[in-house]
Amino acid sequence: MTGTAVRPQIIEVAGGPSRSEPHVSMVLGYDRTPESRNAFDVTLDLGARLMAFLHVVHAIDLRDYPIDPDSADWEAKAAATLAEERKIATGLLRQYPWGWSYLAGRGDPARLLMSVADDHDALMIVVGSKGEGLHVLVERLISPAVSHRLIERAKRPVLVVSRSRAWES
Repeated sequence: MTGTAVRPQIIEVAGGPSRSEPHVSMVLGYDRTPESRNAFDVTLDLGARLMAFLHVVHAIDLRDYPIDPDSADWEAKAAATLAEERKIATGLLRQYPWGWSYLAGRGDPARLLMSVADDHDALMIVVGSKGEGLHVLVERLISPAVSHRLIERAKRPVLVVSRSRAWES
């Protein structure tokens, strides 16, 4: 049979009990940026396909606080911002069928994500990417991207979701 590829025979074997509970977990880094929301959407889809428990992690940083630390209601405004962010995230998770948790913590975002992933033996860590460009380059000079630090240091796979969602049909 010259010029004709021979297709291998495919044998499918099914067995064992079906699982009704999540058997893997995933960790998602989340903030209010469009890139993070894109990663959130991708993680919801991928997590559902994998039947994964999702651990959504927000690293509290200066963007969560009002600009003027001397204002009388500074702490109240910060608490309201964090509560609103939690409300948005839990709203997105409401229909997710395989279980989830939401954690907001202080500290280095990469370390926080790695710690949660290690605590739950996560299959992977998912974060969004700000993409490329001069403004992103300047930001990275000041503070290296969380995704880059995770890729360098994490003990488990890191999925960096690009700004483009062209892969979706």
